[in-house]
Amino acid sequence: MLARRGITSCTRLLNASRSLSTFQSKDVIVTKAGHPKIKPKLDELVFGKYFSDHMLVCDYKDSEWDHPRILPFQNFSVSPAWTSLHYGIQCFEGMKAYKTSDGDVRLFRPDLNIQRMQRTANMLTLPEFDGDQFLALLKNLLKLDASWVPDSNAASLYIRPTYVSTDPIIGVRPPSEARLFVITGPVGPYYEQKGTDLFKAVKLMADPAYVRAWEGGIGAFKAGGNYAPTLKVQQIAASRGCQQVLWLYGDDLQMTEAGTMNFFVYWTNEQGERELITAPLDSGLILPGVTRQSVLDLTREWGEFKVTERMVTMPEFLRAIESDRVIEVFGCGTACMIAPIDSMLFENKDIAIPTMTSGAVLSQRLFTTLSDIQVGKTEHPWSVSIYS
Repeated sequence: MLARRGITSCTRLLNASRSLSTFQSKDVIVTKAGHPKIKPKLDELVFGKYFSDHMLVCDYKDSEWDHPRILPFQNFSVSPAWTSLHYGIQCFEGMKAYKTSDGDVRLFRPDLNIQRMQRTANMLTLPEFDGDQFLALLKNLLKLDASWVPDSNAASLYIRPTYVSTDPIIGVRPPSEARLFVITGPVGPYYEQKGTDLFKAVKLMADPAYVRAWEGGIGAFKAGGNYAPTLKVQQIAASRGCQQVLWLYGDDLQMTEAGTMNFFVYWTNEQGERELITAPLDSGLILPGVTRQSVLDLTREWGEFKVTERMVTMPEFLRAIESDRVIEVFGCGTACMIAPIDSMLFENKDIAIPTMTSGAVLSQRLFTTLSDIQVGKTEHPWSVSIYS
């Protein structure tokens, strides 16, 4: 029995090594679109509605990767038995490309997105792929569709890498066939804005009856199965006049995430110190957001106030509200970047948060700093040219 297990383990290692060696950007086959689409006007952009001319497709079968393909954007022919459709063996990422004033196209910390996708894929037992080769393929795709990147600080090209199992079989088991693909499309602000207001505050519903993630679960991974169960709760929040859900956890009502965003509180703590605080990653409840990490890195570099990763409970937060110690609250993520929060609904009571009345100084500063890095106004190693 032990010998058989050893053989199985060695076979898996050999297959993993073989799969990585066959995932090569130099093997890409490019088929250009014969009839480019008409691009939408900037004021017509709706998040996630429009798609650019091409897509990247990488298929895995028989323990190796086929040649990557860049194709005209098109529908897939899908077996109704694909295991991703039945058992949720799929994950995705959210990235953006930005146009600079000199016409360059930049990605923002793409290495972190790719590493997160690799971790999620590993958790779902999807085949391994080489991160550097994937980035090279992504750059090739973006070079071909560079004209789709909006020439505007208020818009960008959204990038959606997706990874699904494609085994055409009914049965719960690790996949032996898979498809890694990327689609892109121009987007405006994630939240609906009025006029030229790109920094509109949102209201959260906080209700401990609903839980997004739990210890020992998969809340720290960007798997599709984390998102479908939140849709009904989002509808309930909207019916109560809220834009998003503040996800609470445990008997002590830990404040974990806001909708699909990481959650930050900027306050004066009980020791009289200015402090920026967000939930830690060690609980397994929190998605390791790229914008979250960037906020932490920037504010620690500034060194102007204490920056802490620990859980804040709802009772602790309410005490801070009552004693006027809360300064700002905001969510962050790739889609919205920085979203100020000015109120929440808890136990049928509206709780006013002074984010906007205090000027949202930190939120605005973070938004501007990150935006300037993304569009190349501020040179920074986080901003990566697709031509490099």
